[in-house]
Amino acid sequence: MTADTPIIDLPETPVVRDSWMRRRLRAIGSGLDWLFGLVSIITGLAALSVIPIVNFLTLGYMLHASGRVAATGKLRAGFIGIRKASRLGSFFLGGWLVFLPVRILSGLWKDAEIIAPGSSTARGWRATVLILTALAVLQIISASVRGGRLRHFLRPAPIRFYRWLSTPDKFQNIRNAVVDYIAGLRLPYYFWLGARGFLGALIWLLVPVGTLIAAAQLAPDKGGAILSFLGGFLLMFVASALPFLQANFALENNFRALFAFRQVRQMFKRAPLAFWLALFITLLFALPLYLLKIELPPREIAWLPSLLFVVFIFPARLLTGWAVNRANRREQPRHWFFRAMSRLALAPVLLFYVLVVYLSQYLAWNGSLSLFEQHAFMAPAPLISY
Repeated sequence: MTADTPIIDLPETPVVRDSWMRRRLRAIGSGLDWLFGLVSIITGLAALSVIPIVNFLTLGYMLHASGRVAATGKLRAGFIGIRKASRLGSFFLGGWLVFLPVRILSGLWKDAEIIAPGSSTARGWRATVLILTALAVLQIISASVRGGRLRHFLRPAPIRFYRWLSTPDKFQNIRNAVVDYIAGLRLPYYFWLGARGFLGALIWLLVPVGTLIAAAQLAPDKGGAILSFLGGFLLMFVASALPFLQANFALENNFRALFAFRQVRQMFKRAPLAFWLALFITLLFALPLYLLKIELPPREIAWLPSLLFVVFIFPARLLTGWAVNRANRREQPRHWFFRAMSRLALAPVLLFYVLVVYLSQYLAWNGSLSLFEQHAFMAPAPLISY
């Protein structure tokens, strides 16, 4: 008997494998959780985009997503924090559903108070509402402790919650989990990235948009027409490069990259068709958003137009990052024919975009100042809108 020979020959532990059906159900559940996280991300970005200054978070997230795709070349790399968003969305949706009976009975209580103030019926409804409110709060705490999934909110587990109350260091563990979750959101990073991306875009757009605004104040025969053509030409020039400058900025995380126009020109030569497609989609998806500015929506539903902003702009950001990645993977320029055809195809796209943007100032509620609301390059709901 050697030293490596066990004293007791234990039987091997059988490997328990999940059934085919269980694996499929787990995969379906994971996919549904991912989709719910995506909806939560889009809804959250839309809600943040209507708050001045805070909307830098929305722009920063989109820029970071574009930079991730530019670094990896994979569109799925741009869907950042989907699982975290699913957990946060479950918390809000689950809390809303838990409090739904409380809200319904609260309405009955108020009706009873209006019909018969101080009556036994009103007092009964009031007591019921107070008890349900206390139970709802306990259920939300219990669901959050158990993991915060939507199923935890819909399926009470009072015994498990009671056992958790007897565990040591429970409040410290909750605090650490909350701190780790918030730190994992990287809010300061997204805010700083979005603020710099916004500032860089504003610097690029200041001259062409300022020229168009000045032209709108002049009569056509007093220099207005000339300034309009000049501002439109400058805006075409800026719009042709700014999406890729922002994607390159997010990739390098360097403010100077926002002004590396020569570098973007070299990228275009290496991937002209990809650049044309990305710019076409970016400007195309931005155009319908100008129709939503004809009338200012009420503040209560201001996030609904922003929801469309995010739905349109986010895919365009990902596609821009993909085009930058294709250019960075190649060392030599493409054939001159593809470069020439791409440049020719860019001209009508840019011209139509600038024409729509120019005419939008006569339809938007904000007038000429709406020209600064460049949805393709800036925050989905710019600072001057709300």
